[in-house]
Amino acid sequence: MNWPLSKKNGTNGNGGNGAIIHMEGIQKVYDTGKVKVEALKGIDMTVKRGEFVAIVGPSGSGKSTLMNLIGCLDTPTGGTYHLGGEAVAGLDRDQLADVRNRRVGFVFQNFNLLPQISSFENVELPMLFGGVPKGERKTRVTELLTRVGLEDRMDHKPTELSGGQMQRVAIARALAMNPDILLADEPTGNLDTTSGGDIMGLFKDLWAQGCTLVVVTHDLALAGRAGRVVEIRDGRVTKDTIAAA
Repeated sequence: MNWPLSKKNGTNGNGGNGAIIHMEGIQKVYDTGKVKVEALKGIDMTVKRGEFVAIVGPSGSGKSTLMNLIGCLDTPTGGTYHLGGEAVAGLDRDQLADVRNRRVGFVFQNFNLLPQISSFENVELPMLFGGVPKGERKTRVTELLTRVGLEDRMDHKPTELSGGQMQRVAIARALAMNPDILLADEPTGNLDTTSGGDIMGLFKDLWAQGCTLVVVTHDLALAGRAGRVVEIRDGRVTKDTIAAA
């Protein structure tokens, strides 16, 4: 199996010019039976391969709902969504799970590491489930933990690591199957300012190496380190700003 270190820009079948995420008119309505809540009200958004995009907005703005749709954890009520050229808006639960496994690497605020196993084993787990041969798994895990600066912490369990180190393990795990996009939900939310800054610095390094990143955060200072900032308010995109060079 070939494990490229980065995703290079390319042309995709939908959205044009290397678009990995292409959304048009995305709506999401939650129907409780008594009341309908319109969480997203016609989102248009395209993310090209190799971009680093931060999605920001206040609580209740719809950014978490948008993240769930981008990551194929949920489906929209209306509109079209192509992920890597695949139309995913109308897929069922099993089909969405298949797309997630192939195309999306997740990084969560709470790390979601298994505490009883080592850093090496946590990163190896997706490859184990994915049927990657043992020799390739060892090479890839070593490469990834070195890439995030934890080559000397491979045998440590999460309880023996700092918060910033745990998030680095989580990032390495998210990259294990070489996904099309790295999708992070408040990745610095449980970290102090210094550790949070270090994680955003790591994201910038991964971006420089060709990774496509989408980070959902409420922290505008951290979002400012991305290459592009998309602001969501009341279920709509209100700003879409490219960072100054």
